[in-house]
Amino acid sequence: MTEPFDNIRIGIVAGEVSGDTLGAALMRALKKRVPGIMFIGIGGPQMLAEGCESLYPMDRLCVIGLVEALGKSVQILKLRRELIRYFISNPPDLFIGVDAPDFNLGLEEKLKQTGIPTVHYVSPTVWAWRGYRIRKIHKAVDHMLTLFPFEAAYYKEHDIPVTFVGHPLAELIEDDPDRDRYRKALTLPPDKTLIAVLPGSRSSELQRHSDVFVKTMQWLVSRHNDYHFVAPFVNREMREIFNRALRKNQVTDLPLTQLDGHSRDAMAAADVVLLASGTAAMEAALLKRLAVVTYKVSFITYHLVKLFAHVKLVAMPNHLAGRQLFPEFIQADATPEKLGAAIEGLLGDPEEAGRITEALRKIYQELKQNADERAADSVLGVLRKRSPPAPLTAESSG
Repeated sequence: MTEPFDNIRIGIVAGEVSGDTLGAALMRALKKRVPGIMFIGIGGPQMLAEGCESLYPMDRLCVIGLVEALGKSVQILKLRRELIRYFISNPPDLFIGVDAPDFNLGLEEKLKQTGIPTVHYVSPTVWAWRGYRIRKIHKAVDHMLTLFPFEAAYYKEHDIPVTFVGHPLAELIEDDPDRDRYRKALTLPPDKTLIAVLPGSRSSELQRHSDVFVKTMQWLVSRHNDYHFVAPFVNREMREIFNRALRKNQVTDLPLTQLDGHSRDAMAAADVVLLASGTAAMEAALLKRLAVVTYKVSFITYHLVKLFAHVKLVAMPNHLAGRQLFPEFIQADATPEKLGAAIEGLLGDPEEAGRITEALRKIYQELKQNADERAADSVLGVLRKRSPPAPLTAESSG
């Protein structure tokens, strides 16, 4: 069913690969409803393929960690000021910030002040740490779209218009992926215990995690001759960072298959996944695969997060379940011995593995809500209520 909108122009900004995926799916859903709708802002290859006019390359926003961001802070702030000036001078009918809250909330606040309606897609983890940001969200966001139901309840308590849309990944992942089929498709050994290793999708993550992942594989192979590993990488640069860790540790004979892409397929093929916390943890959960989670950031970032954190669990599937379905080993706790022992523990306890799998099944069912269409419905609801942008003032573009 199409909507009676003419010449609708949407501002949209995504700051990383997962945001590009979400943004592209939302764009597709909106294009079905509003023929001729236009999108402009910042997006990656998937959003560009859907017709987004990207004013700047998305990789200018791909930063992780508080301290890591300092090196790019000047150029990122400059980029945001340029976008504010552009959108105020060429006001869209609505602006959508896809994740990237440290960048998008400041942009949304300025645009909302001029009367441009704002939607933020993917809740910042304000419920987990830096809770004071709720005041900024009040000022910046007309409507929040959350992937998880407990987030929607949080925003309702704080009187911020919100819609729980579900998780788009749940729409893309089949209910019970067949391990054998994926192993055959990826030419992986059918008779081995298969461990997928995903040390991250950004160079900073690979640089921090590759060494401990390699050493964990070595530790496991020294104890099990029936283990095989599969490591997917988003591009050649990430693969080379990992291979440097292999060379550094003088590893030449690991039973390891490396893949270009196919990270979700690799997880579907695996018996257990070793991963860096993030979107991959949700993918593993929705695939109903056992996993061990680790994460490392800079010393200062870690202690700042600890200072402002309100929760103890890091991986989102663990938050949703209210317990540690996926064992977590963060910062100095992430040692080869601990990671390896956790993998052995999951593989060696079929009863607990069954309980974890059943809990993951419930998460899958809860999050499979036709998220793209629900998100599009919410965006169109905000569009129907919009008022014309206020006149540009000198203060507006600060």
